[in-house]
Amino acid sequence: MPKMNGRELVSRLSKARPEMKVLFVSGYTDGVVRDGVHGALEEGLAFLQKPFTRLALTQKIREILDSQRVTSVAKEN
Repeated sequence: MPKMNGRELVSRLSKARPEMKVLFVSGYTDGVVRDGVHGALEEGLAFLQKPFTRLALTQKIREILDSQRVTSVAKEN
């Protein structure tokens, strides 16, 4: 996204919708995302590494919708 990264977008949107659930998706490796190219991803936020299958995406979305907060930041296959 020009002029803003996903974390900044989530920060802005969550002020208006604190109940919003978020799935971060990136082509960066899991370790790079956790260690932070643009600052570390907060523990407990959902992350899906590209490339991913439709099944992995739907399973992650279901996990997010069914939980209060996703507790793992992990690569899904």
